[in-house]
Amino acid sequence: MKLEHRSQKVASLPHFFYRVGRYGLYAFALIVLSLGIGVIGYHIIGQISWLDSFYMSSMILTGMGPVAEMPMQSTAAKLFSSFYALYSGVVFLSTSAVFFAPIIHRVLHILQVEDDV
Repeated sequence: MKLEHRSQKVASLPHFFYRVGRYGLYAFALIVLSLGIGVIGYHIIGQISWLDSFYMSSMILTGMGPVAEMPMQSTAAKLFSSFYALYSGVVFLSTSAVFFAPIIHRVLHILQVEDDV
């Protein structure tokens, strides 16, 4: 669905909540995909258990940083960890932008709609 133009009325509240939910699902899908990449990468390349891979990926994806107890031993693991950390920074910002886009659009649209008086 297209967003309403500034000359159109503000979308109804149920439509707005539908839009927020849809964008929330997109953001959630991006997080799940990114977490999956990290878990599989750390398990295969970093040679750590599935649970530790999930733990490490979750900590990096949320911006908390790598877990100190699990240093990467091989060059490939260190490279994967470095690129995954860079990727995670972009994903964190992108997910925030996707989630908040309909909310910011609604606020800006309300401020620009001309009242018919």
